[in-house]
Amino acid sequence: MNNKYAKRVMEDVRAKNRDQAEFLQAVEEVLSTLGPVLDANPQYEENAILERLVQPERTIIFRVPWIDDKGIVRVNRGYRVQFNSAIGPYKGGLRFDSSVNLSVLKFLGFEQIFKNSLTTLPMGGGKGGSDFNPKVSPHTPGKRCSDREVMRFCQAFMSELCHHIGPNTDVPAGDMNVGGREIGYLFGQYRKMTNEWSGVLTGKAVSFGGSLIRPEATGYGAVYFAENMLATQHQDFKGKTCVVSGSGNVATYATEKLIRLGAKVVTFSDRSGTLYVKNGFTIDDVKAVIDLKTVRRGELNEFARRVKGAKFFKNANPWQISDTIDCAFPCSRQNELDDKDAAYLLKHGCRLVAEGANMPSTPKAVAAFLKAKILYAPGKASNAGGVATSGLEMSQNSERLSWTAKIVDEKLREIMAAIHDNAYAAAARYGHKGNYVMGANIAGFTKVADAMVDQGIV
Repeated sequence: MNNKYAKRVMEDVRAKNRDQAEFLQAVEEVLSTLGPVLDANPQYEENAILERLVQPERTIIFRVPWIDDKGIVRVNRGYRVQFNSAIGPYKGGLRFDSSVNLSVLKFLGFEQIFKNSLTTLPMGGGKGGSDFNPKVSPHTPGKRCSDREVMRFCQAFMSELCHHIGPNTDVPAGDMNVGGREIGYLFGQYRKMTNEWSGVLTGKAVSFGGSLIRPEATGYGAVYFAENMLATQHQDFKGKTCVVSGSGNVATYATEKLIRLGAKVVTFSDRSGTLYVKNGFTIDDVKAVIDLKTVRRGELNEFARRVKGAKFFKNANPWQISDTIDCAFPCSRQNELDDKDAAYLLKHGCRLVAEGANMPSTPKAVAAFLKAKILYAPGKASNAGGVATSGLEMSQNSERLSWTAKIVDEKLREIMAAIHDNAYAAAARYGHKGNYVMGANIAGFTKVADAMVDQGIV
């Protein structure tokens, strides 16, 4: 970090947030790349843009009491971090997982500012959630929460959150462990509490205002972004071997799109381990994984027993299994891919990494990719397809329209191409051609910073 202004702000952030490792990592990743644009635009320092940008506009923490199926009162903690609304209402997902804490949500909300800016849609950055995990029963080890328990938790959570959100204020969406079921329960409670129907949540079922292509959007968008990166080198996905982590919406729909574009995808993963098929998954395999994870809510080792040629590696990640790797798509969680994984990928031929998750590569892994000069897309650029389609859902709700899947997919492809082109152009403009980390950070930052300057010291 060679810019004095950025360095000074980073030191202050460290002093005030010493126990928030994820948040510090996210802030440092962004500030370390902004030197060229800060040097060229002194008005940003004059208006204390960085000092304001790294501080959430509002942080809400609340208790969530609910009753489980045994009649026992349980209490979880709920959060909403409303980070920046300079270019539009706060927009960002809700995450339900035992790993959720203020540091994680501040990192995600901070990233969301730039991701939303890159989409070109009028959306600010926010994030929220709870340490409640629907995959873990509070009373029966090894079991999941029942649907009724999830419903009661979601209703209790929304009973407080509804006071802080709205279609023109803050529009949450789903994230880890918050899918269509949870969004439905949350929306129902919001509607009851406020006595209004509005597009306050995205990721809804199509029957009550959801957008087609929303479940697929993040995975599809990551592939569309990667497709644009390959096009700069006159390449495509045909014949390329890809490793994918995760087995949720992002991973499965990225895999589906990759297969349709001619690639071979050889891995899925979950918390229990990695599923590997040397000859690649088929579209029917992808459908089976979607059914396993979203309908039956099972583990990947169940799938391995039913598919010929499949191998399951317990407690392993997918990065060091295949001996041939052209492209990698980390689609699971933050810091899942470290420097040793990066070294293995590079040694075995990987020339493209596109992040489907938020900050899935550690700083050392990112440094290795940049040093090797491979095509590397940071999550704030390549996984913006989900929030972009959420923005399209907001537009449909406002206009009381429902677009066809074809229209939404075309708009998504156009948005991802625009994000790619803006990031590519910004990097080149400041002397870092091909560095999508620099490009995405600068392009996302300047739009928000200029809006903050124009709106005064607020």
